[in-house]
Amino acid sequence: MYKDELNLYLNSINGLEHNLSDDKLEFHFESLKDWSSFHNIDYIKMWYKKQVASSSMTVREVPLSECEKWIVDKDKIYHESGEFFSVKGVEVKSKTREAKGGWSQPIIEQVGKDNPLEGGLPTDGGILGIIRKRFDGVPHYLLEAKFEPGNVNLVQLSPTLQATLSNMNAAHKGYTPHYLDYFVNSEKYKVHFRNWLCEDGGRLYNKRNLNMLVEVDEPVEIINDNFIWMSLYQIRFFINKYDWVNSHVRGIFSFF
Repeated sequence: MYKDELNLYLNSINGLEHNLSDDKLEFHFESLKDWSSFHNIDYIKMWYKKQVASSSMTVREVPLSECEKWIVDKDKIYHESGEFFSVKGVEVKSKTREAKGGWSQPIIEQVGKDNPLEGGLPTDGGILGIIRKRFDGVPHYLLEAKFEPGNVNLVQLSPTLQATLSNMNAAHKGYTPHYLDYFVNSEKYKVHFRNWLCEDGGRLYNKRNLNMLVEVDEPVEIINDNFIWMSLYQIRFFINKYDWVNSHVRGIFSFF
């Protein structure tokens, strides 16, 4: 049914003057109806709330001096490994902003900019990637309920892969991020979107991430219950109705 209705849609749109490819038009078509082969929206609401309720993560504010393995000196705050990020001060001079004459502020700088990832994929801070896969011909997207200390509710619907260079190199002494190979070896798959997108320059210094949407036609293992297949209609529903979808997912889907 999906394929038949998609073809009807493409035939009707292609009768109009436009410069969009059939691939790009399909993304619009997916947004019109919930074609999910797995879950309805009510199920995803319950699943998300379960992720929040089952989280073992707790966050409390502590003095900077109590942040283990982080060094605070007169010039910057940084990790003893030299990885992750640092916080330094900048002085801004401007005649065009609301603060006449400028201001000074702390700002976060990503460690590892301009370093190549093993395998030849250049990174300038990190990779944000979503896997797209068809089930019964219907595109689905693999998102993660990701726990981060600064998240609203601690949990946000996030890309399949959300990793800095330090994460990819396992500088935290943990495991390599799940699904990394799909993006490092993206030439094996259909890449719908691959572009550098800049982050918030008010708090992050020269920070950008490589954003990717990769479609695969092979089996994809669901690593754990934090991951879920969602339709594009569902993703857009939660963007419109709730604050559960993080900015990286929104950024990746901004290409259409």
